Amino acid sequence: MKNSIIIISFFVVGIIVGFYYEVPEFLVSDKIEKYILYALLFFVGLGLGIDDQFREIIRSLHPKALLVPLSVMIGTYIGALFIPVFISDISVIDSLAIGSGFGWYSLSSVLITEYAGEQLGVIALVANISREVLTLLLAPVMVKYFGSLSPIASGGATSMDTTLPLVAKLSGKEFVFISILNGIVLSVSVPFIISFLYSI
Repeated sequence: MKNSIIIISFFVVGIIVGFYYEVPEFLVSDKIEKYILYALLFFVGLGLGIDDQFREIIRSLHPKALLVPLSVMIGTYIGALFIPVFISDISVIDSLAIGSGFGWYSLSSVLITEYAGEQLGVIALVANISREVLTLLLAPVMVKYFGSLSPIASGGATSMDTTLPLVAKLSGKEFVFISILNGIVLSVSVPFIISFLYSI
């Protein structure tokens, strides 16, 4: 929750600064956005590469465990397909791309801004932050009524970090491995799926 508030605060401060002050053009150019995106992807890859827990998960990976992130993807896309029915301004591709953030708001919003513009980037940011915040708030209800895997599915990419403590506490320590694996698979897939959707 704290990270979400920090991200939203930076976002709001950016709007205020852009509205009231003249910002140098190079700070808001497409080139600098690309370089920031490349740096973000590099550090994410670096973080995974040096993480002993990630290596251990790769070594002990069981094919059946991949059914969890696969199910999360399918469920997310089924939900995303309904969005254009209610909001005609958002295309099916845009809706699927926003859903493909799987809760990872920082990367997905930057990527979608790059491919589809700032308006959709903001929508992606809000939608994916909402996914994390709702998981943090509603996890106890989810476990009670929908089972131990529900906060993992709801948390999406965040199930390996921000929402992991809740999974361990409410679902049980035996679900920690699945939660981390789910988060890693979904996080790794985000840039590839969004890039693929906008290349169609």
